[in-house]
Amino acid sequence: MKILRMACVFGGFLSLVLSMSAQTLTTLHSFDVTDGEDPIAGLIQATDGNFYGTTEIGGAHGYGAVFKITPTGKLTTLYSFCSQSGCADGERPYGVLVQATNGDFYGTTFFGGANCTDEACGTVFKITPSGTLTTLYSFCSQSGCTDGSLPLGTLIQATNGDLYGTTETGGTCVFTQGCGTVFKITPSGVLTTLYRFCAQTNCPDGEEPYAGLVQAANGNFYGTTEYGGTETLAGTVFKITPSGTLTTLYSFCSQSGFCTDGESPTGTLVQAANGNFYGTTLSGGADLAGTVFKITPSGTLTTLHTFSGTDGQDPEALVQATNGNLYGTTFSGGANGDGTIFEITPNGTLATLHMFDGTDGENSGAGLVQATNGNFYGTTEDGGVNGDGTVFSLSVGLGPFVEAQPTSGKVGAAIKILGTKLTGATSVSFNGTAATFIVVSSSEIATTVPVGATTGKVQVTTPGGTLTSNVSFRVLP
Repeated sequence: MKILRMACVFGGFLSLVLSMSAQTLTTLHSFDVTDGEDPIAGLIQATDGNFYGTTEIGGAHGYGAVFKITPTGKLTTLYSFCSQSGCADGERPYGVLVQATNGDFYGTTFFGGANCTDEACGTVFKITPSGTLTTLYSFCSQSGCTDGSLPLGTLIQATNGDLYGTTETGGTCVFTQGCGTVFKITPSGVLTTLYRFCAQTNCPDGEEPYAGLVQAANGNFYGTTEYGGTETLAGTVFKITPSGTLTTLYSFCSQSGFCTDGESPTGTLVQAANGNFYGTTLSGGADLAGTVFKITPSGTLTTLHTFSGTDGQDPEALVQATNGNLYGTTFSGGANGDGTIFEITPNGTLATLHMFDGTDGENSGAGLVQATNGNFYGTTEDGGVNGDGTVFSLSVGLGPFVEAQPTSGKVGAAIKILGTKLTGATSVSFNGTAATFIVVSSSEIATTVPVGATTGKVQVTTPGGTLTSNVSFRVLP
């Protein structure tokens, strides 16, 4: 057993070394205010192979924009917010977009909307790939903003087809104060508030959920609150059922010392292939520069890494790559104080892959996305040629793969497979069970879950070789 453990440790270390040796960062675009400014949210790769994102401010009216950018860096502004009187269409989008199964994108703005004259409240919107925007819901539609206000986190489309998200304020408090909510909204815009935080004195259930939710393999949602909890108001990790029953799994600052287990988790959790969740805290840890943590579905938390400032500070959301390791960014710290990109194994071995220096970007306030070509793509809030933020790619030597959208479904369900160079594909299989398919484009295959399929990886055979999905596809009963 000792030899086996050593082999596993060495294997993880070797993959870290190999990826480090091949890293190359390329600045794809520098924003100039007219096409947007402060792309704080990060990117999503769509079924057409391009990336879509938002800028918090800038654009035609100065209140943010939605953009499309190709893998080679050609950017198109699709929509500028505050195009309607009184910014009824919203202003200042913050969360990452999500592409739903209908092909449209959904997102939120944390200011604007039909119900606020002081720029607060926020909206949920839908936007087509060509740029037609529809405001689905304006927060503070209810007296006292009991339906929530200031949605900052990313939406997620659940297995039932509805979208789930959080608002940082509102609920049991007025919008200018804390609290916050968890909500469900249908693709057509019918909103249901599932939970209102701060239902008890001193908010032991958490307060102000800054990040979005992740739906776990068990069907429940997991998330974090930036503040609240049973200790020193340092934030929580929670579980919530699709019907709205919330359980607080962990309150930060629970360990001896001054918040050595972290404080203020703000990044969206990721459930790794081993079933555990991984996340970051913005501050706390031994050097007060933030942490990376692992937490089991039942709530046992392990601090994997404490940042020192020299290796980064204020870490953001994580993504698990095809090699099993986790990748993320820090908003600040590093050799130049402008933030870093890092890689960390599920057991906590961290390597700094890149240190921003301002010219190539500064202050990456969002997580990374691994594209189907194997590279990572992300944004920096500031820096670049004009100081208004950038879009970048990072190659660490990982190969191409395919991604199923969605990543779960019943037998017969329609599935889109996203990839690169899919033209000429000769077979598609779900955990070894062959499926019928149609090649829609070089980046998309349309298929259905075949009879007899079981949970496992999706594989596509192309003229260039066999591509395997980045995560297992779950066949639902």
